Amino acid sequence: MSDLGSIAWPPAPIRTARLVLRAPEARDRAAFVELLASPEVHTHLGGPRPREELERELPGTPARWPGSFVVALDGAMIGQILLRRTTEHHCPAAVGKVDLGYLFLPRAWGRGYATEACATALDWLDGVLPGEPVVLTTQTANTGSMRLAAKLGFTEVERFRAWDAEQWLGRRNGPRAAHCAGEPAQTPHR
Repeated sequence: MSDLGSIAWPPAPIRTARLVLRAPEARDRAAFVELLASPEVHTHLGGPRPREELERELPGTPARWPGSFVVALDGAMIGQILLRRTTEHHCPAAVGKVDLGYLFLPRAWGRGYATEACATALDWLDGVLPGEPVVLTTQTANTGSMRLAAKLGFTEVERFRAWDAEQWLGRRNGPRAAHCAGEPAQTPHR
């Protein structure tokens, strides 16, 4: 993955009805440790990292880089949104595109925070990189992530097998895209 180009970073905090998207701060360190060590969060992501390792290796202020947003509710971090340009991927259709990733603490699940935060991050991206296509990869077994992708306007490009599971690649073209113009969904090759 690489950066998003010459965009100004970090942007001013972005406020939604309930949330704030902002750059990471020192006060977020404990929440990052909790997020990265959570077995529930990493069920479809290859498993959590050991808490002791994270405590030892995570810097006092989590790294700031373009496209990395902390999602805060009432001032406390509940998740992270990542927008990164894909330089390598199992699917050639994703290479060079901006990839949307997200992680939310289990206590924040089921309340629409991920939809609200991801839609806001995509709106921000549309403002700084107009017309930029965005991809999202998730395991097909992750039904919550599959529902979120549909709500955000991602449509299937293809399915593939990686990390011992079936994966889904979706694409969103520009603001509020409802489908991938000119790109029919492909069935996986088996």
